Amino acid sequence: MLDSRAQTLLKTLIERYIADGQPVGSRTLSRHSGLDLSPATIRNVMADLEEMGLIASPHTSAGRIPTPRGYRLFVDTLLTVQPLEHEQTEQIEGRLRADEPQRVLSTAASLLSSLSHFAGVVMTPRRASLFRQVEFLRLSERRLLLIIVTPEGDVQNRILTTERDYTSSQLIEAANYINQNFAGLDFGAIRERLQRELATLRDDITALMQKAVETSTRALTEEADPVVISGERNLVGVADLADNVDRLRRLFDLFEQKTGLVQLLDASSRAQGVQIFIGGESELVPMDQLSVVVAPYEADGRIIGTLGVIGPTRMAYERVIPIVDITARLVSSALSHGAAPTRGQDTG
Repeated sequence: MLDSRAQTLLKTLIERYIADGQPVGSRTLSRHSGLDLSPATIRNVMADLEEMGLIASPHTSAGRIPTPRGYRLFVDTLLTVQPLEHEQTEQIEGRLRADEPQRVLSTAASLLSSLSHFAGVVMTPRRASLFRQVEFLRLSERRLLLIIVTPEGDVQNRILTTERDYTSSQLIEAANYINQNFAGLDFGAIRERLQRELATLRDDITALMQKAVETSTRALTEEADPVVISGERNLVGVADLADNVDRLRRLFDLFEQKTGLVQLLDASSRAQGVQIFIGGESELVPMDQLSVVVAPYEADGRIIGTLGVIGPTRMAYERVIPIVDITARLVSSALSHGAAPTRGQDTG
């Protein structure tokens, strides 16, 4: 536990470093902390903070900078969040129109980026792998066109290569069986039922139906981009990230591969309110110079995704936190008044 004097000096040091981007010395702390302390006393407190791993001395500089652990303590116990200005709230609300639900998510990512000056990210809702009907069209021997129609009326076409040839009547029989018995069900549930019912089905169309179910599942769940990202190039101008080529490469690998980002956003959707991952805390975004501020959003009371800001650890958390919080609330409101978009539908 830090005493009030150490807390004040740490808070002042982090606020000055966020504002100026330069290591903070004892003279600056004396001037801005409001404490009547001698330079020697300030240096002693800073030495204690450094020993605790909350601040560090870069190179030979006389000043100190916060460590990820120092930022964490600052965010958890010392930060005073600034309410978003009324004009900014109105700007977000005005652009997240409920009458354009399919554009809400891409607009939210753009707003998060422009308001924070960093990268805005939105994890799109998972699309339920449901279908209204399927049809088979024979293209040639052992080549079929599978036509999948979703409950929303979207159509997906996939070419199937089969191990044997099927007659037109067999294709109609297989499609009719699937449509009559499984329409409106999730493909995962269909797969389980097929396993149980194989013994009662004719062998000549069983393999075809299994192949159709597997292909349909992939078609409806794997194509859409799980994350909308806006403003990632803003981070190129951040000195803490741009002064190291390897760091920049890892940053853009993060945005290009998206795997760790998706896992982080997915895990965050299971928590309430704004969450902050500083430096390498999340392990999914393992960069000490990067922080992620995220919050879940919902539609009609059900959490369906996550949105947030990715920026340097040296970000103005007191400003970014309310931006993310308000945006999540207004996205939830917009989506609750319209049909929530799903992966595979137009979000741009």
